[in-house]
Amino acid sequence: MTINCKGQIIDLTTPKIMGILNITPNSFYDGGKYSLEKNAISKVDKMLKEGATFIDIGAYSSKPNAEFVSEEEELKRIIPVVKTLIKEFPETLLSIDTFRSSVAQECINNGAALINDISAGNLDEKMIEVIASNNVPYIMMHLRGTPQTMQNQTNYENLIKEMILYFSDKISKARNLGIHDLIIDPGFGFSKTTDQNFEILSNLELFKMLDLPILTGISRKSMIYKTLDTNPEEALNGTTVLNTIAITKGANIIRVHDVKEAIECVKLYEKLG
Repeated sequence: MTINCKGQIIDLTTPKIMGILNITPNSFYDGGKYSLEKNAISKVDKMLKEGATFIDIGAYSSKPNAEFVSEEEELKRIIPVVKTLIKEFPETLLSIDTFRSSVAQECINNGAALINDISAGNLDEKMIEVIASNNVPYIMMHLRGTPQTMQNQTNYENLIKEMILYFSDKISKARNLGIHDLIIDPGFGFSKTTDQNFEILSNLELFKMLDLPILTGISRKSMIYKTLDTNPEEALNGTTVLNTIAITKGANIIRVHDVKEAIECVKLYEKLG
């Protein structure tokens, strides 16, 4: 199972790690820490040295009830960082965490390699066209509503079945436009309760029927720290446990704040043969 990023074929048979770089002032875990370019360079350098294959940059916090950010502000935040990182690390595969087609296009123009869309095109109907015209890999996440409304939309009759139907529809539309490098993300924490998040993780292998790479983003999320009655800062051990479970159930890309620990999960899992 492979994807093509800027002409580089990435083999996802062995799980790969996507390091998170939040350049938002209000991210749930590391908000504001990496908004300055020098801090971003230092963080990315560390993640790459630790073994990250991808760096995922977000300039719009998608945590529950997140503040609305204008398109202009999102571009103002993200484009200088993309330019700087491509200059400093020209071989880096930058993933752009955005649901806006204009932001995706500008970032691709400046060297981004793939797009990570929390809405799978639902929040911007032009996104799918941008992906097709630029021939970049596309991460499609499951989400109901918007970051502002999603936690009010957690009623499902059959969660897994409805999610698979959702992805099947998205995949069909993408294929019809000639998009081949697709990745699905179940969207842990997005329009799901804590119990629903664990239901998805417990049944993650069922999503393999879609025959696409699976990305999981569990790192330091509330499903961990609420269950353990702690906080995001103390959720690394829980993150490592759930990332390991995700890998054993077929996850191909693990999106994390802590690259070193995630790489160790993969290395130990690979020793099982």
